[in-house]
Amino acid sequence: MKNIRNLVLLGLGLLAAPAVAGDFDGSKPLLCATQSALDCSRGDDCYTGLPEEFGAPTFMRLDLAKKTVIGPHTTTDILLQDKSDKQLLLQGREAGFGWTIVVDQQSGEMTATLASRAGAYVLYGACTLL
Repeated sequence: MKNIRNLVLLGLGLLAAPAVAGDFDGSKPLLCATQSALDCSRGDDCYTGLPEEFGAPTFMRLDLAKKTVIGPHTTTDILLQDKSDKQLLLQGREAGFGWTIVVDQQSGEMTATLASRAGAYVLYGACTLL
């Protein structure tokens, strides 16, 4: 009985353990949560709010092996992937916007931009391993 309890505690500890530095290198799928957003229109001020207030997803999955970004309502192709020693850079297009997602390989922090000729959205968030 004591061995089972120890295995359960070990398993729970592994689930709660933070990701190891460098785990956000694109070798594993990521789940990203958007936390804050800016809505900037051409020739106007930027407005701060929650991502869902601007129609942005709260969660999205990044699957670099399949070259897709999967949101709650749509899946879009990653057209460009670039990996340096510090960050992942992903780019694509959807619904008249060009987008860029950058993920810090050490912390998992994420910044995403969506731009069109009329303005841009900037989303800030963080990613974790799936």
